[in-house]
Amino acid sequence: MTRVVLAAAEEDLVLRAKDATDGDLTVLPPGRLPAEPARLFEQLLDGELPDVLVIGPVAPVAEALTLAGRLDVQAPGISVVLVAEPSPETWQDAMRAGIRDVVPPWADVPALRTAVEHAAAAAAGRRRVLRPVEETARYTGRVITVASPKGGVGKTTVSTNLAVGLSAAAPQSTVIVDLDVQFGDVASALGLTPEFALPDVVHGPASEDTMVLKTFLAQHPTGLYAVCGAESPAAGDTVSAEEVSRLLAALAREFRYVVVDTAPGLSEQTLAALDRATDVVMLTSMDVPGVRGLRKELDVLSQLCMIPAGRHVVMNFADPKDGLSVRDVETTIGTGIDVVLPRSKVVPASTNLGVPLLQSGTKDPMTKELRRLVSRFAATPIMKATSRAKHRAVS
Repeated sequence: MTRVVLAAAEEDLVLRAKDATDGDLTVLPPGRLPAEPARLFEQLLDGELPDVLVIGPVAPVAEALTLAGRLDVQAPGISVVLVAEPSPETWQDAMRAGIRDVVPPWADVPALRTAVEHAAAAAAGRRRVLRPVEETARYTGRVITVASPKGGVGKTTVSTNLAVGLSAAAPQSTVIVDLDVQFGDVASALGLTPEFALPDVVHGPASEDTMVLKTFLAQHPTGLYAVCGAESPAAGDTVSAEEVSRLLAALAREFRYVVVDTAPGLSEQTLAALDRATDVVMLTSMDVPGVRGLRKELDVLSQLCMIPAGRHVVMNFADPKDGLSVRDVETTIGTGIDVVLPRSKVVPASTNLGVPLLQSGTKDPMTKELRRLVSRFAATPIMKATSRAKHRAVS
């Protein structure tokens, strides 16, 4: 059954479209045509995406072309039929926007039926390419959770640079999730002004369909996608651990790399992210409280069998003048340090500008070590999230 949605149409066209679709038609309420697909999807009460979107002549052609162009990129499984004067210029602009067909406002029922049927066939063909029949044929991306027992150790700096670096290795296939639900600042660190935040992504239509989900993600100039933090602590607190788990599972089916920036400590959301992780980056600063906190967190996670096979211990703000050595830290936490990030004067400016070091290409020892961290993931194959399950079964 073909699902058809009609927008920006007067009553006469609505009646003809209903006849052309045998009554299987959803008519959007009158009003300005939204420029963003996500806003369009919010008007669908059942949250189910259409196969065909018919845009009526009430909407200005420029607005229709803008929406169609964004749908072609963000939701390519939807075909668009434009009802407008079919001039050569309109046809040319429509083709560039990915519109399937242009029919005149006076088109009769058979003409509308033919246009919708052709558009539905095209949509079905594209979905077969976009969504393999077997779910097992789709890879499970690496979920890399960045965690620390303490705040102020540079988790967001490490997370955003790691995500930018991985995006260079896997363009359009890396996403970062701000899971500091109360005070996340991934958007600030990336210089983004997102239209949607974490609560929008885990609630409503985006939580039901991955094609809708992608339209709720912020896009960074590097090709990185982002799920940005909530606008307020109260809004962030509405996000449950179960919703986090579902979101990460959905993202891992669509992206090669999913980087998760967490809040300090072991909140229910952070535990959910660790449970879904194929890799964890355990971060500490080079000071006694930070190192002792990391040792306690490692012990707790080990007892819970929540340390995945891919464990990477990173020490930030390393400075030999601070009185601790890497060897001292390794002795305290009972394991080796994989990457040592030196204290750097360029980091504050990078944070304030909202331009990660791996985006600006600033030459600095910190940048060199961040690239080494990225190489631990970009140079190795994607891991299936099975090792943890096997470990639990043995335990």
